[in-house]
Amino acid sequence: MGEHLPAREFHQAEGVEDWRVVGEGACAYFRTGSFAEGVQLAEAIGKLDGFEEPPDVDVRRDGVTVRFITIADDYFGLSTEHIEHARRISGVAREQGAVADPSRVQTFQVTIDALISVEVMPFWRAVLDYDYRGDTPDEDLIDPRRRGPSIWFQRMDAPRPQRNRIHVDLWVAYDQAEARVAAAIAAGGHMVSDAHAPEWWTLADAEGNEVDIATIMGRD
Repeated sequence: MGEHLPAREFHQAEGVEDWRVVGEGACAYFRTGSFAEGVQLAEAIGKLDGFEEPPDVDVRRDGVTVRFITIADDYFGLSTEHIEHARRISGVAREQGAVADPSRVQTFQVTIDALISVEVMPFWRAVLDYDYRGDTPDEDLIDPRRRGPSIWFQRMDAPRPQRNRIHVDLWVAYDQAEARVAAAIAAGGHMVSDAHAPEWWTLADAEGNEVDIATIMGRD
């Protein structure tokens, strides 16, 4: 595994313009003309050598999503080797005529407010068949299949009965966040707080159910 890599340094590297860091690793979405072409792109990625830890590849009918992330007992994030791997995959995609679309890149986690996480987390771990995250086992659960959203148990010092105890954190590309916020408000939502923007904006629907739209900006 390469050295740990902050998201800012990944984005400052040359040749990774197709990629965005969205909370859980560096992701790219490549539009393909068909499912068959997506399978061909995934196969071409699979033939590349030099992966100490291969990427997650998700093939759908109209495109392919690729994610790089290092998951270790003491670390959850990017490594220096991911820069060169991202460049190589972008090159393969261009050769096959697949076009990167950063606006399609996102990831999300569920956040549960908990007074005593140690009493709450085992239930959710058992229900979902999840694992404790190695570097933050007292706060986070992750899907060992690397498909479902992570769950963060946010510590509370006192109950907050006036607000929902569960909300969604939606991570989007840093250059897509303001458009996503505007679209949500136009669709009937309202701004709860933008005090922490551009790290995150807190929005709510007409009944007060909340979502934090988050980016990597300002985090490292």
